[in-house]
Amino acid sequence: MKIEVLYEDDDMIIVNKPAGLLVVPDRFNAALPSLHKQLERNADQKIWIVHRLDRETSGVICFAKNEVAHRYLSIQFQERDVRKFYAGLVIGNVNPTEGRIENYLTDHPANNGKMIVARKGKLAVTDFKVVEQWPLYALMQFQIHTGRTHQIRVHMQSIGNPLVCDTLYGDGQPFMLSRIKRKYRLSNKDESERPLLSRLALHAYRLELTKEDGTAVVAEADLPKDMAACVKQMNKWCAPDSNQF
Repeated sequence: MKIEVLYEDDDMIIVNKPAGLLVVPDRFNAALPSLHKQLERNADQKIWIVHRLDRETSGVICFAKNEVAHRYLSIQFQERDVRKFYAGLVIGNVNPTEGRIENYLTDHPANNGKMIVARKGKLAVTDFKVVEQWPLYALMQFQIHTGRTHQIRVHMQSIGNPLVCDTLYGDGQPFMLSRIKRKYRLSNKDESERPLLSRLALHAYRLELTKEDGTAVVAEADLPKDMAACVKQMNKWCAPDSNQF
């Protein structure tokens, strides 16, 4: 798999992670390919992990290329000095159209790998804004100020607008053109409808950080083809209420 490099120097490499690719193998998927392993093979050197994205989430992710950079970047992420922006498709009408969700998240007591809102959890802060609203879906912009597991996914579920195709916090249903296009008909060569999007509709589109020498680094990744196709079809068949993204 070819990995798009968004920024690279002697200290770090920032890439556009494809959806479906693990950042690093876990104990349940030890034999599967990972972005970390592939970058080490491509560079023929050790690469340090700084932060992570969920397997189904696409977009901007940063790795360090030496121990000094790894230590510095890790501190930047821990102290919330890095600005992280995401785009997501959610289900339903979002009201209010912008705001902040601030609560505490912890592990689900019975469902391993799932998070819940709880008083005894860790603080999680997400700013959100509606970019485009259609009758059944909305395109959202998120800025996360903390890096909790599944933070955006749990926060959007908590206000009644889970992410599209979220199997843990939503209905897990793929995005089908027949849901938004009136009088939809299959083509003669298709026996069943193919989804426009069948993975978690979340994309890390922008990362802003400052290197130890004061250099500002900004990396951006456009919406992936599957999410962009959904937006295109909704703009074609639905009446959006648009803001600038």
